[in-house]
Amino acid sequence: MGSEILFFFEVLVGGLLAGTMYSLVALGFVLIYKASATFNFAQGAMVFFAVLSFVGFMELGLPFFLAFLVTIGLMVVVGLSTERLVLRPLMNQSEDTLLMATIGLGYVLEGLAQAAWGVEVRRLDLGIPDFPIMFIADSIGIFISALDLTAGAVAAFMVISLAVLFTQTKIGLGLRAVADDPGAASSIGIPLKHIMLLVWSAAGVVALVAGCLWGARAGVQFALVDLALKALPVLIIGGFSSIPGAIVGGLIIGSTEKVLEVYIGPFFGGAIEGWAPYVLAVFFLLKRPEGLFGEKIIRRV
Repeated sequence: MGSEILFFFEVLVGGLLAGTMYSLVALGFVLIYKASATFNFAQGAMVFFAVLSFVGFMELGLPFFLAFLVTIGLMVVVGLSTERLVLRPLMNQSEDTLLMATIGLGYVLEGLAQAAWGVEVRRLDLGIPDFPIMFIADSIGIFISALDLTAGAVAAFMVISLAVLFTQTKIGLGLRAVADDPGAASSIGIPLKHIMLLVWSAAGVVALVAGCLWGARAGVQFALVDLALKALPVLIIGGFSSIPGAIVGGLIIGSTEKVLEVYIGPFFGGAIEGWAPYVLAVFFLLKRPEGLFGEKIIRRV
């Protein structure tokens, strides 16, 4: 196999691995949207809050796994508090009101995180070297970082596990019923409050895992909040209410941005991976606004 083809596959695989982490971030949005039809603008802040708290607990002397478990508990509390104190009082309000509430929640979480742990950039060491796996390099000639491969595997495991949970279990059936018609779901005995608590808690745990994976590569810093913006093209392409769509959308965005950056980026001065996904998202909005797996929007006029 020629060196140019091997290099192309190396770039493509790297993009797909990054795409699994985009999918993980997008999945947090999908969980909330499926349960409440609300776009949770606080998801990026939840990622930042979770991973900064995790590093902060380790700085206080907690071992890695204990700090991780404590942070999971903290994110569950954040999810429960959000549902009880923010969303439940606004349950019968308009979608715009809920959207503004999540924007405010995002600023609150950002402020709390920095007030509690400071604003300096932290380094997060997961014990995984960021060097090519020589076995793969020697056997097929493709250089893949051990950190990227591990992060992609963890993200894929989380995404698939949550997809199975919410599509193949009674909890998932309840979630879909609530998403389709909350009133009808409540009338047949599905506990709306319990479903919302579960979804927000799951979104908090997903935020922690996503924050750890991204923090290990880019450092634990305020820029992690911008992950919410990178998840937007994923959601537009895959569909705001589709868990499989989050997976496929993330893979499309990850692979497309890496390939375009390497092969077309030099003609534009580089750094097109920062805006190329949004161009692709605009194309989907024009041609298929509901996304690949989203339900068609039918409005009566």
